[in-house]
Amino acid sequence: MLDLRQLRYFIAVAETEHVGRAAEQLHISQSPLSRQIAQLEKNLGLTLFERSQQRIRLTRDGATFLSEARALLRHADRLENLGRRLGRGEEGGLCIGYVADAMHTGVLPGALRRLQEESPGIHVALYSMPAAEQFEGLRQRSLDIALVREPPDRDDPVLRAAPLLEDPLLLVLPAGHPLAALETIPAPELDGQPWIAVEEPGDPVWRDTFVAACVASGFTPDIRLDAADPLTALGLVASGLGLALVQKSMVRGATDAVAVRTLPWHEASVHLWAVWHHIDLRPVVASFRETVLSDERETGAGPLAGGLAPGV
Repeated sequence: MLDLRQLRYFIAVAETEHVGRAAEQLHISQSPLSRQIAQLEKNLGLTLFERSQQRIRLTRDGATFLSEARALLRHADRLENLGRRLGRGEEGGLCIGYVADAMHTGVLPGALRRLQEESPGIHVALYSMPAAEQFEGLRQRSLDIALVREPPDRDDPVLRAAPLLEDPLLLVLPAGHPLAALETIPAPELDGQPWIAVEEPGDPVWRDTFVAACVASGFTPDIRLDAADPLTALGLVASGLGLALVQKSMVRGATDAVAVRTLPWHEASVHLWAVWHHIDLRPVVASFRETVLSDERETGAGPLAGGLAPGV
């Protein structure tokens, strides 16, 4: 049986690559910490660290174990949070998983604002994590609802999903760029221009997908920078460092330093889905889900056609 305390110790040492600094963070001395790590390795039959006089580094197996250990502790924290809420009789507590786009587009903040107005006593715990981890959290019942870019498989026996948002990608370019003088920009004009590519967390081939979509539209981007998120991309464009494709919801109120143009010939959008377990154990979950879905219908933020999907 894994000892969660040992896992926390292991993660601290792995992140600092230094037993002394990890011990300081954990408020324990070095010797007990070293013994606990050695005991964990013995129990697992696995060498987690390469040790030398200068430093301590993860082995390849240790790096794999670190990723899973972090996921397990996140789940344990959510489970503890749920247990404490239930123990206090807080039936109305919610655990919500989300991706960054749920925040950037205003979908999650808007739903939380409405929830607070209607039920100010409800405690909400937010967890930013990849879609796969959110789906597992829903199956384990440590999450109540997930907000993700892609839905689960249509034949998933447990999870249900509904589309929330289809957010078209727009061209953003520096206001002083020669192409900013054009209201309509043909695809060939973008060929060879310096580009800022926006990463898609959790998608290992996001860059290839981006380039392929551009080529299919008639131009080849010269990618100079990678941006971790759309807001970063906007800032880089405003500094004159290149062009970018950013979803419509993110460019509302953009500064005078950038120009925004639609590209009718480049049909690409960012999608957002709500996902939940098919069995509602608590009324507050169904209530919040309806709040999320109804907010998008009422605000006209670009809901997808076709109603509920998949498995509904």
